[in-house]
Amino acid sequence: MYEVCGEKELKVILALDSDDSISGVARKIDENRETIRRVVNRLEEAGYVAYDDGLHLVDQTIRDVGLEFLTAAADISPPSISEAYVLSQFAGMEYAYTGIDAVYVWTRGGYQVARDPEDYPLFIAVHESDLDAWAAFFDRFGIPTAEERQPAEDFDGAIQVVLEPRPQIDAEMVDGRPVIPLQETVAFANEYYATFESALDMLGRMYDDVDTDANYRPN
Repeated sequence: MYEVCGEKELKVILALDSDDSISGVARKIDENRETIRRVVNRLEEAGYVAYDDGLHLVDQTIRDVGLEFLTAAADISPPSISEAYVLSQFAGMEYAYTGIDAVYVWTRGGYQVARDPEDYPLFIAVHESDLDAWAAFFDRFGIPTAEERQPAEDFDGAIQVVLEPRPQIDAEMVDGRPVIPLQETVAFANEYYATFESALDMLGRMYDDVDTDANYRPN
């Protein structure tokens, strides 16, 4: 009974959506595929997970209980920045990284505009109809949300989530993370060219369908 109660097992249970592959789950939670393969094997042997043209949980109750445990744990040990990114995978709602985080995802972590670890906003596009549910989800972990970035002095803690409500979400998957389309990301970066010149140069080198005049050379 206790053999599958580790950290990675809990992450897999919380992140797994029906028909996911092992690779897909591993990317969602930023873990090594081989490690997650072994974790999934243990969960399957214990009867928590089954495979039928994709993985699925045998009993959804175990996920609900796991989320309750994680909520309680956050009262003692609040989520780190890296953990906050993974938390979004556990909400069970559609979303996509946008703004600064879209640039970060599309450059595959190669560009990260300076964000103070003591004042760190995450930017997420969500369905308009899910806005209150997202706010309630992050509130469970002590993470404030708003539709505009808030001054750091307005709340305790370093992390906030800026929710951008949209009537629909067009998301693409990059390294297991849902993100707004590449061309929309490029348009955002062009709008703030002075900040994202180096990112645009990077995107132009990474993707053939990105047309940019950026030719960044550090001083």
